[in-house]
Amino acid sequence: MSARPAPHQRAHAGRHYAIFRFAMIALVILIFITPLVWMILASFKTNVDIQNVRRAFLFTPTLENYVDVFRNDRYLRFVFNSLWVAAWATLISLVIGVPAAYSMNRYGMGKSALLVLLARIVPGICLLVPWYYIFARAGLVGSYTVLILSHMFILIPVSLYVLMSFFASLPKELEEAALVDGLTPIGAFWHILLPLALPGIATAGILSFIFSWNNFMFALVLSGRDTKTLPPAIFDFVSYSGINWGAIMAGSVVMTIPIIVVALFSQKYIVSGLTAGATKG
Repeated sequence: MSARPAPHQRAHAGRHYAIFRFAMIALVILIFITPLVWMILASFKTNVDIQNVRRAFLFTPTLENYVDVFRNDRYLRFVFNSLWVAAWATLISLVIGVPAAYSMNRYGMGKSALLVLLARIVPGICLLVPWYYIFARAGLVGSYTVLILSHMFILIPVSLYVLMSFFASLPKELEEAALVDGLTPIGAFWHILLPLALPGIATAGILSFIFSWNNFMFALVLSGRDTKTLPPAIFDFVSYSGINWGAIMAGSVVMTIPIIVVALFSQKYIVSGLTAGATKG
């Protein structure tokens, strides 16, 4: 029979574990936060200082990059375009994805759900040429409609993935009790399950909005002069004669701040929605 470790040995091992855990957390935070810090610092530097390693932290800050960004009167228009496209793409994706996720979960449509999720795996660049051809023949290239439809191709699988797990965590007895009380299946879904699924719907909506807001490739090819969103608008600072790194960093900060705010205030819903169904059964 092996002897149990002495209390001081357990305390010593606990301290080692705490130090190791703190070091690993600090390492992960450092890896993820370093590019963000570099981007913010670079947005206050000149192009010369950005490329000078010695001026990584010691430099004379300037607001000229932000002036260059907002000097373009159309930049606020690009912000509006991003909000408009992301909001409508998210809303329509949820309208389609919520009942679809419920049906696929409750009626065992696993293969159909897998086909929809496979659409998320297909590289978007493979679809750009046929999409451009089809939408150009329909006269939709450069409109909000084509941007919303292209973003929905990504957002609907995301909504399905989140909501199917959430509906799986809801007990079927609630729905059966509602049917016994006289509600139709649609009534049980609308009055009982849908209110309970609001945290999952919020999670799917937040993730969908973030994916749509950050989408670059579809907007670069399918948007027009008046419908351009923020990601391709930042790309405008890349020209044949050179790259305005300071303006790119300033524009990236402006584009990133809303997403950071949304993520910070909604992290509780994101975690609860993504972990729903993990402990079921």
